[in-house]
Amino acid sequence: MHDEWDDKLVASLTRELGPTFEIRYPRMPNEDDPKFAAWKEALEKELATLDDGAILVGHSIGATILINALSERLPERELGAIVLIAAPFVGEGGWPSEEMQLPLDLGARLPSGVPVFVYHGLEDETAPPSHAELYARAMPQARVRRLPNRDHQLNNDLKEIAATIKSLELDDLAARGRSRRKRSPGRGGRR
Repeated sequence: MHDEWDDKLVASLTRELGPTFEIRYPRMPNEDDPKFAAWKEALEKELATLDDGAILVGHSIGATILINALSERLPERELGAIVLIAAPFVGEGGWPSEEMQLPLDLGARLPSGVPVFVYHGLEDETAPPSHAELYARAMPQARVRRLPNRDHQLNNDLKEIAATIKSLELDDLAARGRSRRKRSPGRGGRR
């Protein structure tokens, strides 16, 4: 899956974001037969190496495992955002699983103030588009983006995700600028 499908998504995201963004694309253990415990362990090791403000992007079952892992244990780092792409919902109304079950209070278990985005192609024949609605109910803070004429791979075009990431970065830069201006001693601010 890593080489056959996901390379195309990473190439699209890399192209759309440009050289100012670092993209990490870790291989997960036994990708042909994903197991929650093994992937969770690999994700936790990767998350421990990230800087504050990292934006987590997961696709398909990787997104499902990512959000389940985060619901069980948040990283020590401050996250910039969580982006789920074509994520199958595991639980009532979605796919069954013996390994994982999204908690009913999923949204409350995620870090407060961290934007959550759910992207789903309306032509997805792998994970039904209705799964995006299930995530919306489980995470009221999530912003759900339904993309017409897009498949499970979003037609290997992540321009909307890149635009969202860029807008988050601009918002963050603007907020830091406002914060510096407020604290500037020459402008009557406090230190």
